Amino acid sequence: MRLKILDRGAVALRPFLGVSRLLGLKTPDIGKLFLYRPGFFGRPWGVAMQSIMRGPSEWSPGERELFAMFTSQLNQCPF
Repeated sequence: MRLKILDRGAVALRPFLGVSRLLGLKTPDIGKLFLYRPGFFGRPWGVAMQSIMRGPSEWSPGERELFAMFTSQLNQCPF
């Protein structure tokens, strides 16, 4: 399911999306979702990802990023 509001942007998102378009940048859908509902999804998810990708581990952050990229490719996910 795709939220149509993410294409045109919620009122708070419109300035950001407008500047991005002027600069020729395409904002990924996941980025739009983080910005659209930051309290519901963006901030909690960001905190979890920081902990997973940058927290204590036997693997370096670079190795974890490589694992995430490889998994995304296997799942045919662009992120």
